[in-house]
Amino acid sequence: MHAAVTVLAAKGITAHIAPMDLMTRGALDVVALLVLVGWLYRRRPSVPAMPLVLVALNVGLFAAMSTISAGKFPAGVGFGLFGILSLVRLRSAAFTLRDVAYTFVALVIALCTGLPQRDSWLVIVLATVVLVAVLVVDDPRSYEPPTRTVKLTLDRIYDDPSLIAQDVALRFGQVPLSVVVDEVDYVRETTRVSARYPAAPDERAAVPETEPREQVLTS
Repeated sequence: MHAAVTVLAAKGITAHIAPMDLMTRGALDVVALLVLVGWLYRRRPSVPAMPLVLVALNVGLFAAMSTISAGKFPAGVGFGLFGILSLVRLRSAAFTLRDVAYTFVALVIALCTGLPQRDSWLVIVLATVVLVAVLVVDDPRSYEPPTRTVKLTLDRIYDDPSLIAQDVALRFGQVPLSVVVDEVDYVRETTRVSARYPAAPDERAAVPETEPREQVLTS
C-alpha cells in the first residue's frame, strides 16, 4: 500500500496526502467496519446480502473521499459524489428500516475516516460514539420476535369488528397476533384484512419479516 501511494505521489496525484495518514485512516475504517458489520449487525437475523452492501458502500466511499482529498478536484466533483450517493436505494422488500440505519452509519464512518489531515484521536472518538450509540439503541432484547403478514379476503362483512380476529383464527387455523382491516367492499360483500403471525423457524433464519401473502378464504 505504501508503494502504491508513493507511485501516485510521484505522478502528482497525491500531493496533499501522507502515506502514513492514509494507512492510519484506512486501519481505523476497517476496525470500525468490523465492529459494525461483524458484530453489531449480525446480532439478529438479517438479509444475507446486507453485509456485502454495507462493506461495499463503506469501502467505496472511503476510497472516493481519499482520492478526492488527495488532489486538486473542482467543487463539482464533491457535489457529484453526493449526488451519486443520493441515488442509492434499498429497493428490496426484504430490507428494513434497520438496514437503512446501518447503511447510513457505514457511510458516516467512511466520511469520518476518509477525510485526511484529521487528528486520529478525533476520528477514533467520533467512530466510537457512533458505534456505541448503535450498540445501546439496537438491542436485540428490545425487539419482538420476527413475524410474517398474511393478507386475507373474507367473504362477508362484519357488523362487529371484534369478530374478525375470531373468524380469521377459525378459518386460518391459527390465532393471529393482530388483525388490521385493509378494505371493506360492500358491493362484493368482502373484507380484506392483514393478519400478523409469528414467523416460522426457516423464515426467521432468512429475513426478519417476510413479504405479505394474500389468500382468499371462503365458506
